[in-house]
Amino acid sequence: MKNLGLILLMTGALALAQPPQPGPGPGPMHQRGPNRPPMERSMHAGPPGRWWNNPDMVQKLSLTTDQQKRMDDIFQQSRLKLIDLNASLQKEEVVLEPLVSADQPDESRVLAQIDRVAQARAELEKANARMLLGIRRVLSQDQWKKLQTREPRPEGAPGGPGVPRPRRSDD
Repeated sequence: MKNLGLILLMTGALALAQPPQPGPGPGPMHQRGPNRPPMERSMHAGPPGRWWNNPDMVQKLSLTTDQQKRMDDIFQQSRLKLIDLNASLQKEEVVLEPLVSADQPDESRVLAQIDRVAQARAELEKANARMLLGIRRVLSQDQWKKLQTREPRPEGAPGGPGVPRPRRSDD
């Protein structure tokens, strides 16, 4: 039974130690699909990054130039911190990899490193959520509702058909 627990632990640790999958860019702003953090899932109406500069979104939401500038400022202020936190997470994952791959893994060292990976991931997600909340605060209630009721994405598009939308208060 003890060996089964160790096998399960190693399997989970190996999953954590996998290198990031290639995507459109680094960091949490570029994760896609239902596995994104809750705050990010609720704001996924546009493409990753500066969706508020997309002319279609500007028109749909009636964004003002001042709102766009404020969102750009929030994004820019958060960007360096997000880059640093993402790098910290990657470093902790790299440290974990040889610990898990060892012929005789030291369980206490592996568990301690898993805690460091989890903490780094949590710090990154919190910083990302704070940035998204700041962007959300720039929008009026009507703009927020319009953002939540976006058009379905075409087949094959990231987050396309089959990806559930966030629940709205009137659902």
